Amino acid sequence: MDRDFGSFVAEHRSHSPVPPFLSCRSREPRFTENTPLLSNSLQEMGLQCPPLYHPHLISAEESWDTSSVEWEGQSLLGSEVAGSSRSASEKGDLLEGGPARPRLSKLRYCVRWFRVTGLFVFVVVCSISFSLYPDQGKFWQLLAVSPLESYSANISSRADSKLLQVDLAGPLVAGGPSRPGREEHVVVEVTQANAPGSRRQPPQVTYNWTVLLNPQLSEHVVVSRTFEVPSRESVSLSIRAALRQTPVVPLLVAHQYLRASVEAQVTIAAIILAGVYVLIIFEIVHRTLAAMLGSLAALAALAVTGDRPSLTHVVEWIDFETLALLFGMMILVAISSETGFFDYCAVKAYQLSRGRVWPMIFMLCLFAAVLSAFLDNVTTSLLFTPVTIRLCEVLNLDPRQVLIAEVIFTNIGGAATAIGDPPNVIIVSNQELRKMGLDFAGFTAHMFVGICFVLLFSIPLLRLLYWNRKLYNKEPSEIVELKHEILVWRLTAQRISPASREETAVRGLLLGKVVALQRLLARRLHTFHRQISQEDKNWETNIQELQKKHRISDRILLAKCLMVLGFVILMFFLNSFVPGVHLDLGWIAILGALWLLILADIHDFEIILHRVEWATLLFFAALFVLMEALAHLHLIEYVGEQTALLIKIPVLLNLSQDPEVSLPAPPLMYALALGACLGGNGTLIGASANVVCAGIAEQHGYGFSFLQFFRLGFPMMVVSCTVGMCYLLVVHVVMGWN
Repeated sequence: MDRDFGSFVAEHRSHSPVPPFLSCRSREPRFTENTPLLSNSLQEMGLQCPPLYHPHLISAEESWDTSSVEWEGQSLLGSEVAGSSRSASEKGDLLEGGPARPRLSKLRYCVRWFRVTGLFVFVVVCSISFSLYPDQGKFWQLLAVSPLESYSANISSRADSKLLQVDLAGPLVAGGPSRPGREEHVVVEVTQANAPGSRRQPPQVTYNWTVLLNPQLSEHVVVSRTFEVPSRESVSLSIRAALRQTPVVPLLVAHQYLRASVEAQVTIAAIILAGVYVLIIFEIVHRTLAAMLGSLAALAALAVTGDRPSLTHVVEWIDFETLALLFGMMILVAISSETGFFDYCAVKAYQLSRGRVWPMIFMLCLFAAVLSAFLDNVTTSLLFTPVTIRLCEVLNLDPRQVLIAEVIFTNIGGAATAIGDPPNVIIVSNQELRKMGLDFAGFTAHMFVGICFVLLFSIPLLRLLYWNRKLYNKEPSEIVELKHEILVWRLTAQRISPASREETAVRGLLLGKVVALQRLLARRLHTFHRQISQEDKNWETNIQELQKKHRISDRILLAKCLMVLGFVILMFFLNSFVPGVHLDLGWIAILGALWLLILADIHDFEIILHRVEWATLLFFAALFVLMEALAHLHLIEYVGEQTALLIKIPVLLNLSQDPEVSLPAPPLMYALALGACLGGNGTLIGASANVVCAGIAEQHGYGFSFLQFFRLGFPMMVVSCTVGMCYLLVVHVVMGWN
């Protein structure tokens, strides 16, 4: 038997023909006699067959002349390796008829069935709950309150409700202090008279609500407050004003009763928000669909509690200025991509980096951070993402890793100036903070120095986090072919049933071949990853070839695009400094898109619309509705109260206004700006630029998940926030730069 087996092996070493189970068909004629893959081919049948031995793949110490004990050990190792990569084989539909594939397919089918069924039942329940209750239209009543005249009314109801919501609209200041000083304000009193003779409850319960006034405001601000009504006894509402300069103030008032308590609404809102996060993190559905499901659930909860909004009211919750800004910039980028400008920028970046990968990545990140300091983060992402994707495609890099690093530095750079990030704009635009000495120049000076320190620590941290990360998207052809050959050999070994000793021996030989090829693959991968970190020796030749291939295709259209884009960016700056420009960012982007559509003479308008990130726009619209609905469920108010209790926000504000303590308010605002801007790097949905970048990357086929972003973004957020905190402590506590 051993003699026959030895002759069998010797025969297969000396002859090129192979058994039928070793044959496989190749659809691509890329495997030649110079490659280690499937060297023997039957040209008349189009078949390529892997031999049992190849001198270029197995060294002397890995010779096939080993004992049966060694082959048995390698067979066990090969079976373990085969088991570990079985999922990859199944993904390629190579293990047809294997026992693992039906089981795994059945499991996937069951999981998919449960997911679809569960989500469908959830949507049906929310839809029914939403349709059972009518729209609660608010009946607004116009009042004219003054110090001499007050408003009072009986608002008792027979409904079995425990909450009373009162809404005020007018020249009000939202979020003012509960104990005003000399400011003009309005006091709302809700009084409930309990039944006479009740020993457990007082005869009368009174709630006070103070709202600050600002008669100079031209727009009406709507504020609301919820009061607990323990019984069905008579409830009265009175409004009086404390005015100094204005004799009469017009107000609008409305009230309605709710069915659920504040604690129940907050619990429901927290469950909805946690469910949306679970859907996004584990990618159960697309993030846009997850936001839409969360919005539907929140609207259904509002309907059940008795506060169902109308469709017109829901549409008003959407921030159309942000959507207009995104849509206009997407049109500009889509038309600019037709000129070949992004390919040209990619080649120039490769030329400046002299063929080295990491200098090029650092260059892109720093340039994005600098541009984001003067533009909005979303605009920077819209401009930089197509350039980065094209550059990575030219250099055979994985765009996902580069895009994540780039958008993180975009958020960091946006915190450097007062116009780089929306939180900074809100802080600088506050009139009370301006009276305290927080102006545009001082804010930018403090934040710019701090962000420079953050960048100094973020660049080496980025290199450390990417130390063992695979940046190249594809390996060389020889590595790809070697991986495919390992897969073919493993498939052949798995198809042999070890029913007899001879078949077991042959299977051990084949699995030993797999182990030998895997060792060779490991050595080649090690050499490949060591070479890609070094400077490309032929970078000058590559640049010449790239410059011939990637040129500006339409210079006239490029001049038009640069002219319109430059005008849009200039208007962005003027909108922040010149008060005479009465255009918001959304209007500027829309007008710029219209200008470029006319100048470019676009006839096939549908091609441009196909490049718009509609999924991203729908995600933001659904997110606006979701957050506003959660606010109506008192979740935002509850989180604010708990945060105030945790970090003592009222205490800090009182200390900043106390002349004896003399705690300055600007350092607190700098800490708030750093936390809001740098904290957006923690998760994929933490900042608008993250979502926009992920949407554009997904459209190009390089989408990255929530967890992929979290692995890099969260450590960067922790380190950057820590560096910013240390900077503020040193500058404002040690040095006293206030």
